[in-house]
Amino acid sequence: MRLTVTTFLTLDGVMQAPGGRDEDRSNGFDLGGWLPPHFDETVGGWMGEILDRADALLLGRRTYDIMAAYWPHVTDPAEGSPDNPLNRLPKHVATHRTDELAWSGSQRLDGDLATAVTELKNRPGGELQVHGSGSLVRSLLREGLIDTYHLLLFPVVLGRGQRLFADGVPPAGLRLTDSRTSGSGVTMLTYDSAGAPAFGTVGE
Repeated sequence: MRLTVTTFLTLDGVMQAPGGRDEDRSNGFDLGGWLPPHFDETVGGWMGEILDRADALLLGRRTYDIMAAYWPHVTDPAEGSPDNPLNRLPKHVATHRTDELAWSGSQRLDGDLATAVTELKNRPGGELQVHGSGSLVRSLLREGLIDTYHLLLFPVVLGRGQRLFADGVPPAGLRLTDSRTSGSGVTMLTYDSAGAPAFGTVGE
């Protein structure tokens, strides 16, 4: 399976608490809920296309807890029916905690992260998808395990909050393979990993 990362981002790279004010208040973050005003049918349709390609999910523990508290309990058939991919797909969770993973289809990722994820990638299927999960994504980036990024850039600048590409991530080159823009101003970008970045000097 290809390992893909899908993340909602502000224009200044913040990924924290897109869905609601109280979704993630860690480190005193009080600007949650910046996604809903801009989430239109175009964005929803693009997300649907991505989820249709998933054979399994790989999630960090904080993102897992946020999603598990919401998706199994949504009663709107268009969002939260048992057929929704987020509810029916296998979910592999990177966590050091030993408490129960109650969301249907969830299992703990055991052992060394790189070894466990490589084993998942070697299984047959389409995509092993990471959603959100900033700390996990940065670990996977350091291990060179990410094949594709789906980045949704929202027309918002926050100035603070957890960033996907925080200081200390290794340099990486990317190749744009798809781009779309919604009427609400969200830019949806797909990049494949392309090895080390290229460098040069202007004018040479």
